[in-house]
Amino acid sequence: MGARRLGPTLLGSGGEFQRDELIGALTAAEARSLLHEWPFGARPNQLSPDGEWRVWLVLAGRGFGKTRTGAEMIRARVTARTARRLALVAPTAGDARDVMVEGESGILAISPPWERPRYEPSKRRLTWPNGATATLFSADEPERLRGPQHDAAWCDELASWRHPEAWDMLMFGLRLGTDPRVVVTTTPRATKLLRRLIADPTVIITRGATYENRANLAPAFFEQIIRKYRGLGWVARN
Repeated sequence: MGARRLGPTLLGSGGEFQRDELIGALTAAEARSLLHEWPFGARPNQLSPDGEWRVWLVLAGRGFGKTRTGAEMIRARVTARTARRLALVAPTAGDARDVMVEGESGILAISPPWERPRYEPSKRRLTWPNGATATLFSADEPERLRGPQHDAAWCDELASWRHPEAWDMLMFGLRLGTDPRVVVTTTPRATKLLRRLIADPTVIITRGATYENRANLAPAFFEQIIRKYRGLGWVARN
């Protein structure tokens, strides 16, 4: 899209009218490309923080859009060529596959055709057209993280990891490149590891609510699920 590349900073204060006007002025090819412009459609608290940081903790209720946030952070690092060796860590191997890679908001689903990585389940590996690779890990097998080195990582549902030492093994290996970073997406639970991260002044924390993503969730979800679990961390308002 070149100079016509759009994002939230170009929408100003014109609201939906200006957004619709801008979209209406695009060519068909530009409109298709816009579907993959995450900064255009994301909420501000779904975008990577500015400045220098090593750990970004996205602590939010279910339905907030945590998976999309994590997947897009990985995609951005790969596209910008700031990451070449990545780690994707979930509570179990099935979670890594079903949520982080193959899920509706996972890496394969959010990647445009020209950037879609090749997924090799038997090797637990994603390979992008530019040569970057990501390896899937289960937090149930922390020893697999002992040794491999990475320059970026995405950790999903950290509060559900049964072996917190998997986090330590990952961080020991997060030492490639000049700016290694990790995004953590998790629902809030009072675990020792999560409390440790929250108390760490060097960790950038983004808190979010299920309600922020209401426009993208089925009405029945709010009528039944939210009413039942309101007040719990899973669907917290803030």
